[in-house]
Amino acid sequence: MELYIHFPFCVRKCRYCDFVSYPGAEGSIPAYIDALLAEAALRKEEVTEPIDTVYFGGGTPSLVPAHELARLVRMLRRIYPLQHVTEWTVEANPGTLTPEWLKSARDQGMNRISLGMQASQDRLLKLLGRIHSHGDVEQSVLAAKSAGFDHLNLDLIFGLPEQNGTDWKETLLAAMDLEPDHLSAYGLIPEENTPLWTDLQSGALQLPEPEDEREMYEEALQITSGHGFQQYEISNFARPGSACRHNIGYWSQVPYIGLGVSAASMVFVRQGSEGMKYLRKTNVNSLSHYFRGISSGHPALDEEAWVQGREAQFETMMLGLRKTEGVSEADFFRMHGVSLEAGYGPKLEKLAEEGLLYHDGGFWKLTRLGMDLQNTVLVDLLDS
Repeated sequence: MELYIHFPFCVRKCRYCDFVSYPGAEGSIPAYIDALLAEAALRKEEVTEPIDTVYFGGGTPSLVPAHELARLVRMLRRIYPLQHVTEWTVEANPGTLTPEWLKSARDQGMNRISLGMQASQDRLLKLLGRIHSHGDVEQSVLAAKSAGFDHLNLDLIFGLPEQNGTDWKETLLAAMDLEPDHLSAYGLIPEENTPLWTDLQSGALQLPEPEDEREMYEEALQITSGHGFQQYEISNFARPGSACRHNIGYWSQVPYIGLGVSAASMVFVRQGSEGMKYLRKTNVNSLSHYFRGISSGHPALDEEAWVQGREAQFETMMLGLRKTEGVSEADFFRMHGVSLEAGYGPKLEKLAEEGLLYHDGGFWKLTRLGMDLQNTVLVDLLDS
């Protein structure tokens, strides 16, 4: 089982971000830690097996003061079985890291850090509304390694307005120079009603042409491979042995509990001859509503729904095809009690004929073209 905790705090909202976060609300952090611990206790019965991985995401977890971070982890260990955790990731913004915070994180057992580098050009960082410069990234990487973080991920974004192929190649090479063992490279998806989306709608900014964006993705494949990285998911690359186990768990439908504002959970999993069935829960996305719900002695849920049957099968396909290893026929049968061919056979063959999927040793995988046209593949599978 996996544990995710969301920290909805940031210094300033990035211009492309639609995640739930509250700029300038750092004064609420101690009360939020109290609420997280109360929620953890309220939902203790949902943790039905040992927790293998933990992920602190945001927002900006590195805004949590070192002593509050230590208090949270110390009390979590009293509530949940964390003695078997082998991977503990924490996200951090290069503009907020301090040696004290890094030491506290390592002292509490965090062994993997993910930094939002995004681009190596300061002009693009400014366009995105980031609070850091590339120099801050370089200093943060050095500080994280000095603190004992041997596992380091850098997040990058391609397909940005005013970003060209040369910019992207420079960003990839700058990231390689920092010697991470993991890299995430995401194509920009403009989210409605963000400042960046508004500028795109008005024509003040323009996205690169689709062909230029595809070339940027191809550049990422080539440069990461040339530096000893293996692609294990559409947007994720790692040195051998350094793939993010927590994210692999999501894509493999391992049960997880999410604590905090807007956090999602997948719990009470059943799989086998009767088919896969699980309960999905999502917390409220308002900080005030979250505080109010927890203080009343009840989980601050926004919605919950059982997922089973065809919907659960489709999620296995949707998530599994993101991985370069693809969807396992044996795992599909174990989870759903029916064969992959019985569920999707004609569609799989059709997509294979179109060059979007291929069958390899008991797995169905996206081709290189299929990775570019993943949404087309999923729409086809959804209609089956």
